[in-house]
Amino acid sequence: MSKPDDVGELSLPTFREASRVWLKIGLLSFGGPAGQIALLHREVVEDRRWVSERRFLHALNFCHLLPGPEAQQLAIYLGWLMNGAIGGFTAGWLFILPGAFVLLVLSLVYATLGTVPIIASLFFGLKSAVLVLVVEAVLRIGRRALKGPAAWVLAGISFLALFLFDVPFPAVVLVAAAVGLAFAGYFSGASHRKENEGPPALLDAVLAADPSRAQRFARGARIAGAVSVMLWLAPVAGLLVIGGPYSDLALFFSKMAIVTFGGAYAVLAYVAQEVVQRYHWLTAPEMLSGLGLAETTPGPLILVLQFVGFLAGFRAPGPLTGVAGGITASILTLWVTFMPCFAFVFLGAPLVERLQENHKLSGALSAVTAAVVGVVANLAVWFALHVLFHQTFPVHGLGMTFDAPVPNSIDPWAVVLATAAAIALFRFKLGVIPALAICSAASIVLHFTLGAT
Repeated sequence: MSKPDDVGELSLPTFREASRVWLKIGLLSFGGPAGQIALLHREVVEDRRWVSERRFLHALNFCHLLPGPEAQQLAIYLGWLMNGAIGGFTAGWLFILPGAFVLLVLSLVYATLGTVPIIASLFFGLKSAVLVLVVEAVLRIGRRALKGPAAWVLAGISFLALFLFDVPFPAVVLVAAAVGLAFAGYFSGASHRKENEGPPALLDAVLAADPSRAQRFARGARIAGAVSVMLWLAPVAGLLVIGGPYSDLALFFSKMAIVTFGGAYAVLAYVAQEVVQRYHWLTAPEMLSGLGLAETTPGPLILVLQFVGFLAGFRAPGPLTGVAGGITASILTLWVTFMPCFAFVFLGAPLVERLQENHKLSGALSAVTAAVVGVVANLAVWFALHVLFHQTFPVHGLGMTFDAPVPNSIDPWAVVLATAAAIALFRFKLGVIPALAICSAASIVLHFTLGAT
């Protein structure tokens, strides 16, 4: 058992104590990144006062700047602050593994029983409810991130750039960071709200009493970052030499991990287009069903990529196919998707910690957080088009390129189920799991009574 990290009379939690909290978060982190960040905040800032509000938001804004799932990266960052590199690895994987196991089982059920009417009806209800969950995410993230007119304007411009002009996600994030650097005074105040009067958070007090601690932890983080890069690239290099469908999976999801910014929702928008239109590993309705499954499990929403990998491996030609192929591809997808997150955090966090008081960096990180609201809003519109309408058509002109719905292709039952989910979430505050359960049950009833789904 690890001993407490004592500094005078101060004592940070042991590795075992912190690990129990990370496991609790991994088991209870439903509701996508907004809900997971809220849970992390309640556990380490409000309930235990391990980390200050200021340091938490500083870390969160840094994670928004990284490619990949910001909630899991935030867990890695906080785990590193508490217990060093081993704490970061433990927090990151405990955040993922409970949901990954559940989603693997659900993927197997979907692949083998998805065409059974009751299963198909259940997933139709999930897809309809997911739309409302994404809209709720826009509202929740917006309330936290949009502090002041500049942030609202930047969020709106980001949405228009993504939806109407098909600007790449990395470009939107980099421009937002540049705007935040150039006009830090308009954004930096949003990232660090004044904390309540009272004793400092435990970690802040420990760092004040032991200034060399940050330098010691930084050295370990750099080593852990280099190890993460090697662990990530080794299987990718091996598969590229061997070739075959699994090399395509390893290369695609590794590339996705590097070039997709804006958190889980931005990743999904990018992946959905590629795996459906370019690789044909699954269909758009199947992608939406996978997202519905991911919403029912704890852990980051990006776990939906495990579902994508499972179906690709399940259908892959060659000796390793079916269930064995699906499980293999699922594990590979998890590895190449999440290992880069550890590398990004471990290599960048020490620098970010040293720049806690840097006004311009705070402005850049807060501007990125505002742009993320536009990213999530773009995904909400994308899902609405595919859930509520059977057909869309491309629109081009004046430099714009976007999909518009065919009005008479609207699905009235999807509208009914989405409305039911909205009432459950916004009127009765039932939460994610009850809303998904209600829509799934209603979809099954509609199917067997009216043949509606």
